[in-house]
Amino acid sequence: FITLEGGLSRAKRKELVKRFQQREFPVFLLSLKAGGVGLNLTAADYVILTDPWWNPAVEDQAADRAHRLGQHRPVTICRLIMKESIEEKILALHQHKKALGKELLAETDSSSLSFEELKALLEN
Repeated sequence: FITLEGGLSRAKRKELVKRFQQREFPVFLLSLKAGGVGLNLTAADYVILTDPWWNPAVEDQAADRAHRLGQHRPVTICRLIMKESIEEKILALHQHKKALGKELLAETDSSSLSFEELKALLEN
């Protein structure tokens, strides 16, 4: 396996991506933050997310990096979450944020949070 860490130079990062894309290494471990912008991994067959972020769009974008032009095989996206952990609460927050976003985009008057919903968000 190879790893991509935040302190790597642009040249080293490019080299690691190239080696993974050429299937020299079957596993590429990287954090969402270290992956950054513009990283496309079309040689990936699996994307395993182990540490959810508060912003679900960041995770969605990371998974989408394996679905770029040039990907011809199916890609499986997995989330590994420990039961009864903060990660479960973060995923519940993700679902709530996505639902709110859909309501706002639908331009309905029902997109406001109740006091109880706002309180629950702040307590989690």
